[in-house]
Amino acid sequence: MNTKLKVSTLLLIALFLTNCSIPRIFQVVVSQGNLVDQEMLDKLEVGMTESQVKFVMGTPLISDTFYPNRWDYFTSVTQGEITYTNQKITLFFEDNKLLKWEGEIDIPE
Repeated sequence: MNTKLKVSTLLLIALFLTNCSIPRIFQVVVSQGNLVDQEMLDKLEVGMTESQVKFVMGTPLISDTFYPNRWDYFTSVTQGEITYTNQKITLFFEDNKLLKWEGEIDIPE
């Protein structure tokens, strides 16, 4: 009985040690937020209405009630621990017309 317990314990320890060293075979690519590309930004023009901007860019991810004249578009693409892109585009409006925008498109290397 004593040897069975020792063998079982060794097998359990070996299982735990080998489980930590098994390589990860597949990790899902996760895209979150609004996928904004340079072509979309090139279509933006100062003075566009909010509906025209929504047609070009899509609905903003964040439309803050405290700052109704500011729209934020976030994009995050990750796979496991690897981050491929993490970008933020902010659009500012005045009198329901596009005033300016900030942010850049991250081009993956």
